[in-house]
Amino acid sequence: MSHHDHPSHVHHHFENETQQFDSDKMGMWLFLVTEIMIFAGLFCAYVIYRTHNPEIFHYGHQFLDKNMGALNTLILLTSSLTMAWGVRAAQLSQQKTLLWMLGLTMACAFGFLGIKYVEYSAKIHHGTLYGDRYVWQTDEHGGEHGASGDEAEMHSLAEAAQDANAVHLDAMAGGTQLTDASMKLPSSQYAPAPAGPEGFDINEPAEAKAEEATHKFEQPAKAHLFFSIYFIMTGLHGIHVVIGIICIFVIFVLSAKGAYNSTYYTPVDLVGLYWHLVDLIWIYLFPLLYLVD
Repeated sequence: MSHHDHPSHVHHHFENETQQFDSDKMGMWLFLVTEIMIFAGLFCAYVIYRTHNPEIFHYGHQFLDKNMGALNTLILLTSSLTMAWGVRAAQLSQQKTLLWMLGLTMACAFGFLGIKYVEYSAKIHHGTLYGDRYVWQTDEHGGEHGASGDEAEMHSLAEAAQDANAVHLDAMAGGTQLTDASMKLPSSQYAPAPAGPEGFDINEPAEAKAEEATHKFEQPAKAHLFFSIYFIMTGLHGIHVVIGIICIFVIFVLSAKGAYNSTYYTPVDLVGLYWHLVDLIWIYLFPLLYLVD
């Protein structure tokens, strides 16, 4: 085939469009494998730390907002749908649909980052950060370390549980009958634990309830490890989301110029593969970090 027989989008070192498409697709898959290896190392670190320090994960995940995490999961799943729809639109030369789908995908990506910004801001304000930046303290001076909102509520519950347990022990030592009023914890915005097999038994002694509540909110010695893992994994994933936005924006601009159609849509397809990997990684991160229990 002569040089003049080559379509403009086929590079000179390829014989035809099919060979170029297959080569590009193979190169993208090899790149995605290296990305998977990066996150696989982090997942291994997660397994090791959680195996040896399960208490820090059960404690730390209480500071994460499961509703925001679930919303972000829904947003990314929606973005995968719009991205796949965009690839199909490019294959069918549906330029208007392609632009709409790419635009919606970017909107979902920005929505994801916006929610992560809210979550990160809360962590910074409360001091539940990584490494030596972790300053959250469950003591009488907790309020000085940014204890407010959910964390302050947890702190008050833990203190109340400890006080209730102490009252009960003192009453038993003095032969005093313990009343329900003396064991009553302050009202909370959290729903009470269910009775029966899934929670406290209705006939469980009051001191057992206090001990359970105290144990739940007791800060382990290495609590900062959970937040270090949280910020490393979600932060690296966030960087990939930003890279994805840049790539999709470039594709969007070129699509607006009519660069892609049924005969040439390789860049759209490759960016779509990358974006699906970004979504897949988050699907693993959400339960591992937010749904520890």
